[in-house]
Amino acid sequence: MPRRCPEQQESEVAVERRVRNTVNHIALIGNFLPRKCGLATYTTDTYAALRERFPDLRVDVYAMDDHPGSYAYPPAVTGTIPEQDRAAYIEAARRIEQSGVQAIWLQHEYGIFGGEAGENILALLDRTTLPLIVTLHTVLEKPDERQRAVMEGLLRRASRVIVMAERGREILKRVHGADPRIIVTIPHGVPDRVLTDPALLKPRFGWEGRKVVLTFGLLAPGKGIETVIEAMPEVVARHPDALYVVLGATHPNLVAHEGEKYRDSLKALARAKGVEDSVVFIDAFVEYDELIDYLQAADIYVTPYLNPAQITSGTLSYAVGVGKAVISTPYVHATEILADGHGVLVDFRDSAAFAREIDRLLGNDRDRNRLSGRAYARGRTMIWPRLAERAMEEIAAIVAARPERLSKSGNDDRLLPPDIGAVERMSDATGMLQHGIYSVPDRRHGYCIDDNARALMLMSAIDGLDPAVRDRWMTVYASFVQYAWNPEKRRFRNFMNYDRTWCEDVGSEDSNGRTLWALGVTARDARERKHRDWATALFGDTASLAFALGSPRAQAFAMLGAAAMLEASPGNQLARAILERFPDEHLALLDGNSRPDWRWFEIVLAYDNARLPEALIRAGMALGRDDLVACGIETLDWIVAMQTAPDGHFRAIGTESFGRAYADPLPFDQQPLEAQSTIDACSAAFAATGDAKWIAEAQRAWRWYLGGNDLDLPLATAPDGGCFDGLMPTGLNRNQGAESILALQLASCAISRLSKAGVAVAGQGRAAA
Repeated sequence: MPRRCPEQQESEVAVERRVRNTVNHIALIGNFLPRKCGLATYTTDTYAALRERFPDLRVDVYAMDDHPGSYAYPPAVTGTIPEQDRAAYIEAARRIEQSGVQAIWLQHEYGIFGGEAGENILALLDRTTLPLIVTLHTVLEKPDERQRAVMEGLLRRASRVIVMAERGREILKRVHGADPRIIVTIPHGVPDRVLTDPALLKPRFGWEGRKVVLTFGLLAPGKGIETVIEAMPEVVARHPDALYVVLGATHPNLVAHEGEKYRDSLKALARAKGVEDSVVFIDAFVEYDELIDYLQAADIYVTPYLNPAQITSGTLSYAVGVGKAVISTPYVHATEILADGHGVLVDFRDSAAFAREIDRLLGNDRDRNRLSGRAYARGRTMIWPRLAERAMEEIAAIVAARPERLSKSGNDDRLLPPDIGAVERMSDATGMLQHGIYSVPDRRHGYCIDDNARALMLMSAIDGLDPAVRDRWMTVYASFVQYAWNPEKRRFRNFMNYDRTWCEDVGSEDSNGRTLWALGVTARDARERKHRDWATALFGDTASLAFALGSPRAQAFAMLGAAAMLEASPGNQLARAILERFPDEHLALLDGNSRPDWRWFEIVLAYDNARLPEALIRAGMALGRDDLVACGIETLDWIVAMQTAPDGHFRAIGTESFGRAYADPLPFDQQPLEAQSTIDACSAAFAATGDAKWIAEAQRAWRWYLGGNDLDLPLATAPDGGCFDGLMPTGLNRNQGAESILALQLASCAISRLSKAGVAVAGQGRAAA
């Protein structure tokens, strides 16, 4: 190995000290040997360089897997990610987040990640809070729509982006508007080998007495091998001892599609040109050390690639690194690395030019050796230890710049007065629109009965509202619900386009159950008789649909509506029949699906979880069944525990947890609906038991809106009554849709009532004392 000067050694010591004091554990994501591709070789070489240069650094490798179970990965691989299994990306994010790594280093190539244009990798990155550095192995001049979306997703998420050529930086800035401050140019790593006379290694390969021209890489159209084969007749005429060696297996994807058709066509071309004895194909995926030996045994290295936009070529970098005289077509990487006399460039598909330059270099040892020396000098700046040092300096910088999270709002117990400002912003004469882009209503998605039913309940729940304003919006939301009823199908419709046309004849079971719930609450709580009468009548006309509901949540919503209706009208037989129908079915579900550590109605967790125990508690109170109340309290205890983070704050069941059988919940994406349903269920538990514990649990869920959560970020926008749509690993989903806004406002009403009830109970206790 070449000796280093004292100044270089001193610099390396300083780098190692800075890195060691900042970073001790990273995750490396990419392909990995024994998978046979250039990116696998690159990632493996990167890993080896990191371990050799920074021996105290822990590197967890997550290998992308195109054929799960077919590779014998080495112990260095911490885990694999099947490229087409989106759930595996989310699970990998969880493992990485919990492993204690300080940063993620991603090797990116569009073709190695599943989903359209490899979009699945964004699912992983968006579910981690860790600083990210990305090495881009392809930067496209003209990306298609999905490629652009994926690249810009990476650019938004990354703290640093590594390109291997300055042209990559220019394209990122011009095509994607990337921030130049995050872009770092670090050339492809190369081996740290002594400059060697090719004659010393030729006997190993049987090349004694031959002048060797070498091309290396996975064989595929686009490599331009035809161009050099067509040049060989002229080369051989001047140099009968010339030998063109094409080293590399056919690309696995090409083999799977058409076998060895391409390789056979090249052999046929050599025969047709009369140079079959001067062209050798070595069909092998060679290991790293053997590859370097092949390179060092060659006199000239050629890369006749046909793609002008190619940003990176690992084989070209390796050839320069070991000091080969290189002749190449002028693709982007070649024009940069061979600039200033470090190699020879010829036009694409120009066989005559390749013949001329190969002839010149084979016939002039001085020119060839001078070019070799210049290439080797450039390669010394690109050896793997230098790449590892430069990348780790960037990683240390982004880790050091990561702000400390200081929880200042976790104990915020303030109440926010209910405010319908954001509700009105999202509403028009038809009803409440579903989605927002930031705080602006998104008309593309129209309306749904779910949100209008919730808005109807809010109009009854909120105190101090101007009667005229309340009447106006009660009428709008009630009108939407009324119009949604389809008497022919005896179901409520759910989704409506912005032009007021329905998207369906029958809405989901959950939307039908939720509408019955809203009707029951309106019949009980509406401030004006006309609205109570309307809700009671429509409940009577429609509530029998509940008996056909099969979803436990839809049944729970219907039970909540029936319990409210019984309070409004104690003799309502339809409401009582609904309450008597479903609780025992839920008890049976609980018995059938429970395990010692899983006390729940289903084998999975989903959304609005706390509504299931709340419905049992409300049904038990309405029917005088203590067993239902007790079961509701027990299962509420269980789901509350599942929604408690290790340090005690409320952690909503994340949407990524949905559908995972008997699995502990994952933390993201957390949505406002879960905190609201928990507050409501705790209110029911307090009403049933008088236990102040449930006030405390409700307040803990309420604090989630104010910043008492995993990211210490408030979701409530207090000045206008708005609420962000969710808590993501990297921050807030800053859109404000109807469901989120209504969840906050309904939670605000519930926590206000519960706090007053708690004060009253405490006052009675003091008076009795």
